[in-house]
Amino acid sequence: MAKSVASMNPTREDFEALLTESYLDNPATEGVVVKGRVVAVENDFVIIDVGLKTEGRVALKEFSQPGKDIAIKAGDTVEVYLERIENALGEAVLSRDKARREEAWTRLEEMSTKNERVDGVIFGRVKGGFTVDLGGAVAFLPGSQVDIRPIRDVGPLMHVAQPFQILKMDRRRGNIVVSRRAIMEETRAEQRSELVQNLAEGQIVDGVVKNITDYGAFVDLGGIDGLLHVTDIAWKRVNHPSDVLAVGQTIKVQIVRINPDTQRISLGMKQLDKDPWELVAGKYPIGAKVRGKVTNITDYGAFIELEDGIEGLVHVSEMSWTKKNVHPGKILSTSEEVDVQVLEIDSSKRRISLGLKQIQDNPWETFTTKYPNGAIVEGEIKNITEFGLFIGLDGDVDGMVHLSDLDWKRSGEEAIKDYKKGDTVKAIVLDVDREKERISLGIKQLSGDQPKSAAGSGIKKGDTVTCEVTKVEEAGLEVKIAGSDMTAYVKRGDLARDRSEQRTERFAVGEKFDAKVTVFDAKARKMNVSVKALEISDEKEAVAQYGSSDSGASLGDILVAALKKKDAEGKE
Repeated sequence: MAKSVASMNPTREDFEALLTESYLDNPATEGVVVKGRVVAVENDFVIIDVGLKTEGRVALKEFSQPGKDIAIKAGDTVEVYLERIENALGEAVLSRDKARREEAWTRLEEMSTKNERVDGVIFGRVKGGFTVDLGGAVAFLPGSQVDIRPIRDVGPLMHVAQPFQILKMDRRRGNIVVSRRAIMEETRAEQRSELVQNLAEGQIVDGVVKNITDYGAFVDLGGIDGLLHVTDIAWKRVNHPSDVLAVGQTIKVQIVRINPDTQRISLGMKQLDKDPWELVAGKYPIGAKVRGKVTNITDYGAFIELEDGIEGLVHVSEMSWTKKNVHPGKILSTSEEVDVQVLEIDSSKRRISLGLKQIQDNPWETFTTKYPNGAIVEGEIKNITEFGLFIGLDGDVDGMVHLSDLDWKRSGEEAIKDYKKGDTVKAIVLDVDREKERISLGIKQLSGDQPKSAAGSGIKKGDTVTCEVTKVEEAGLEVKIAGSDMTAYVKRGDLARDRSEQRTERFAVGEKFDAKVTVFDAKARKMNVSVKALEISDEKEAVAQYGSSDSGASLGDILVAALKKKDAEGKE
C-alpha cells in the first residue's frame, strides 16, 4: 500500500529519474541537424521543441531568405542545427542558418558533381565581386563572372533569383565560387547557333551598331553580333570607324563570311556599292594629269584621293626633282588639293602610282637647254667633299667640280684649299647627265694655262693613248697623256671590262697603260679615257679578223690567234 501511494505521489527525485529515462530513450547529439516543432513565434524569436529537456530559441531573422518574405508559424516542422544540448540558462542552443548551410552544402556538392546549374540570389557587394545566397550557403561571385561584358550598374541584378554555375567548392574552408557569365555564354551559344542557321553569306540584313573599336564596329543582327571591319566600311580610306558610324545607328550590311567552326560573322557595307576600281583604267589613263586631295602622309610618300574609294600614292622619290632627302610632310599637307600625273596602274592590287614632280618642269632639262656644254655658270659653293666642290646653280640644281677639274698644274687636294663654303665661283659646264641628274663642272677649263692646248694635240675621240698615273683615288685615276701635257680622268668603272678588276688599288703612281679616248671636248678642254672601252674594241676587232662564234672557234681561241699575229708583226 505504501508503495502504491508513493507511485501515485512521485517525489522530485522520481520525476528527474523519469525525465532522464525519457531523454535516454531519445538521445540527441551536438553538432548535427535535427528536426523540431515550432512552439511559438514571439519577440523576434522562434521557440522550437526538439525533444530535449527544454526548448530552444532561434532568431526570427534566421528564417529569412533573400528575395522572400519570412513565413514561419506555430506547428511548423523545421530543421535546425543543434549546437549545445543545454546552455547556462538551461536552454537548447539551436541555429537555423547552420542547418540550412549544412543542407545546402550537401545539395550543392551533389549538383556540382553532376555539373548542374544552381539557383541563387546576389545580396551583397564585397571587394572584387559580390556575395550570393545559394539557399543557405554563401558563395563568391567575381566581378569578371557577372556578365559577358563589363556592366556599370549591377543594381537590377541584386536580390533577384537567377541561375549560376559552380566553378569551385572547398567545404573544409567554406569557399564556393560561382559564375553568372558561364550561364549567359552557354545560353548565348545556343541562341547564336540557332540564329546563325538562319543566316547565309551574301545576305543583306539590317543591324544596329553596338560597339566601335579602332579596327571596326560590332553590329547587333538581332541577338547575334557580327564584325564590320574598318576596311569593309567604305571603298575609300576610313581612318577610324567613328568617323563614319555611331553607336546605336541602324545600318544595312551584307554578310560577307560565316565561320562554321567559331560562328563568327564578317560583315561589309562597301559591298553594297559598286566597286569604283572597275572603271579606274578608263578614267585615269597613264600620263593623265588629275587633281586630288591629300588624305594621309607617311615617311615613304603621300596618299592622294582622286575620288571616293580611289586613292593613289605619290612616292617620296616622285615628289620633287631637287629635294631628295626631305620628309613628304614638308612638301605636302593633309587635305591639300594638288595636281598629279598618273604614272602606273595595277588594278589587281588596287594601286595607282602618281607623280607630283612630273607636273613641274624638269630642272635638269631646263638647265641643259639654257646652259649647253661649254657654257659658263656662276653659283655659291654649297658643300666641299673629298671628291670636289658642289655648286648651287639656276633651277635649284647642283653641279660638281671634281678635284681633277680644279687646276691644271696643282693636285686637287692642294687646289681645293683655296675654296670655302659660301664662296661664289664661276665654272664651265663639262657634261649634263639628265637620267642620273648630274652636272659636271670645271674651273681649270676657264683658263688657258694648259701648256699644250687640246685643239693642237691632234688627239680625237676614239684614239688609243698611253696614260701615266699621276694620282690614285677611290673613285678613279688622274692620268697624264704621254707625248703631251694634257691630263685626263679614268673613272673606276672604266678601269677594266671585268668588274672584279675595276679596283684603283691595282695601279700605282708612275704606272703606264693604254686606254681609249671616250670624251674629248676641245672647247671645254675635257678628256676622259677608258681601259674598258679599249678592251671591248680590241675584242670586236679580233672577232672580225680571226673568226666568229659561228665558226666553231671560241672567243679565247680568237684572242690567242690575234695576240700571236700581233707579236709576229712586232718582231718583224
